[in-house]
Amino acid sequence: MTMADDAILSEPGFELPAPTFAEATKVFAKIGLLSFGGPAGQIALMHRILVDEKRWLDEPRFLHALNYCMLLPGPEAMQLATYSGWLLHGVRGGLVAGLLFVLPGAVVITLLSAIYLLLGDASLVQGLLFGLKAAVLAVVLEALIKVSKRALKNGFMVALAVAAFVTIAFLKVPFPMIIAVAALCGAAGHFWMSRPAIGAEPEEAPQPITVMPEWTQPSWRRFLTTLTVWLAIWFVPLAVLHMTLGGANVFAAESLFFSKMAAVTFGGAYAVLAYVAQQAVEVYGWLKPDEMLTGLGLAETTPGPLILVLVFVGFLGGARLSGLEPLTGGLAGALVTLWFTFVPCFLWIFVGAPFVETVRNIRWLAGALSAVTVAVVGIIANLAVWFSLHVLFGHVGEWKVGPFTLPVPDFSSLDIAAGVIAIAAGVALIRWHANMITVLVAAALAGMVWTLVK
Repeated sequence: MTMADDAILSEPGFELPAPTFAEATKVFAKIGLLSFGGPAGQIALMHRILVDEKRWLDEPRFLHALNYCMLLPGPEAMQLATYSGWLLHGVRGGLVAGLLFVLPGAVVITLLSAIYLLLGDASLVQGLLFGLKAAVLAVVLEALIKVSKRALKNGFMVALAVAAFVTIAFLKVPFPMIIAVAALCGAAGHFWMSRPAIGAEPEEAPQPITVMPEWTQPSWRRFLTTLTVWLAIWFVPLAVLHMTLGGANVFAAESLFFSKMAAVTFGGAYAVLAYVAQQAVEVYGWLKPDEMLTGLGLAETTPGPLILVLVFVGFLGGARLSGLEPLTGGLAGALVTLWFTFVPCFLWIFVGAPFVETVRNIRWLAGALSAVTVAVVGIIANLAVWFSLHVLFGHVGEWKVGPFTLPVPDFSSLDIAAGVIAIAAGVALIRWHANMITVLVAAALAGMVWTLVK
């Protein structure tokens, strides 16, 4: 594309032709298959494909959608894919984009859960997971660098991101509180920075003239219809399971538990993993005490959102407590978990997105949502630090200093092999821009070899 083409594309009122449904499906399938590295990497992947390469979405609309998804419970990257598909082709586009983002990883983690159930701690499987976890650390760090460069545009944004990191990493402030304070700071910062000089007339920035598809226009009739349909899709199966199997049945218990998780998982999977592990082990008996970390390792190394770790939990619960043949019970448990974890995500998007699109040009609100994105950079940095510590060290303690809680790794538990694989993967990805799948495969092979020879 030439510079002249870029100039034409930047003119107000000009719109790129929308992709066909088949083209969009193919691209979202590619995104779903390549969505490794947690939310940071997945968001960066979608930005590169949908904004930079395909130019189906412009930067402001993509970031506006991201800001909204950050405020929702559930996996923000999956919801961003759903929102993007909805912008392009309405509800069917959102359904296809969201399902293709989730299903590849869901299939993989279900297969890995079955292997774990049947083979347990088989050395080759453990070696594969060991190498992948180390390489995914490099993927997350690379994505964090990219997202930071794009989001942190001035000193105020850097300070806000650092503050968010400190408050969640060292002060253990709840994620929703950080998001709320960031939004207030963003709105206040907009009013402060946009104050006109004394005697100056406020200047209105030109707004691009954009003709949006009919389905993106807010309609109360559509709102009520969509809300009714998706609440039924969510709660009718829930009621049927409880009425036919009884509340004590493992599948009924999973449907209710994961519905609750879908409504409160603000801040992504890490925000609720401790609670899920406690309930799954101590209350329901679905897992053994150390198995949540195994599930986390599986989810970290599969495409799709990290919250797919719940599929591992649901699979083992169904396999052990349903009374069915273990694999049959496990598959049923995985299906129940998938349904009640991800159906609410479609509800949030299809009900709320038309109204969110109408506030894109409300500048103070846009400032608030932009600040949320900046705060989430700090949140992702915290996740990167947490992941690094738990990949590289066998034991990580805590040191309390006043209101601060600092992680203290046991340096005698440093895993040198994991560090070597992570550094090699980081150099390949960040310095040499190697293909991510190639790096992950090489790391998995290295982990298997190390497990065999040590």
